[in-house]
Amino acid sequence: MINVNGKIVSNSEISLENNRGFLYGDAVFETVRVLDNKVLFVEDHYFRLMSSMRILRMAIPMEFTMEYFQEEIIKTAQALESDSNAIRVRFNVYRNANGRYLPTDRKIGYIATAECLDQSVYSFDETAYEVELYKDFYVTAHLLSTLKTNNRLINVTGSIFADENGYQNCFLLNDSKNIVEALNANIFVVKDKVVKTPPLSDGCVKGIMRKQVIELLEKHPDYTLEEVSISPFELQKADEIFLTNVIIGIQAVTKYRKKEFKNDLSKDLLNRLNAKIRLL
Repeated sequence: MINVNGKIVSNSEISLENNRGFLYGDAVFETVRVLDNKVLFVEDHYFRLMSSMRILRMAIPMEFTMEYFQEEIIKTAQALESDSNAIRVRFNVYRNANGRYLPTDRKIGYIATAECLDQSVYSFDETAYEVELYKDFYVTAHLLSTLKTNNRLINVTGSIFADENGYQNCFLLNDSKNIVEALNANIFVVKDKVVKTPPLSDGCVKGIMRKQVIELLEKHPDYTLEEVSISPFELQKADEIFLTNVIIGIQAVTKYRKKEFKNDLSKDLLNRLNAKIRLL
């Protein structure tokens, strides 16, 4: 079952040949984690979505409040009729208009889908997780790159490259050849108690879990956080590298080329993250 503009249906019946999200990527989305019928970090997701819609000059309906957004996500999750208490919901907003590059209208429509997650709380994955640079294409360092839009071809082709070469993920570079993020996550690099993560100005997605981890690090007694550009040369000198998104939580990188990494901070932050969630 899916949620189409507030109605739970088995088939969207949206014609792709006229849908701007399909034709031009004229759409933005949020991937959210629902736990025990609560949307985790709902305020952050809502304001990121509103900001993205404004940047793309979409017309935001008056009823599209944070409460409405939350209710529609929970409605979608409950439509699964599953015993699982952890649900992944993708909430996709598209410009619902005709036209070619120039839309005839700024109004929006939305479609939300849900699937069950295996684990309710974030857990630490101890399995091998090897990464490599993806250099076929580059992220352009501008505002649109920070948004969760339907234009994700670099992530698709990078994921195929990783699969074909036996990697669990890849790092993306921007046009200045600095590390921006992983294919599906933000990146943090640890060296001598200093944790670096690329600034939004380098073109990384404005991740919700990135924000949570930054807040945890700013309060951490033993580590210092820096939002600065990261050169590929810094990766092999790092003590630890980890990735973040709202579905996996925190994923430690175990190997990059010939360098293997420890996971002390990523484990510690995951525990702090789960403790924070219990208080929500």
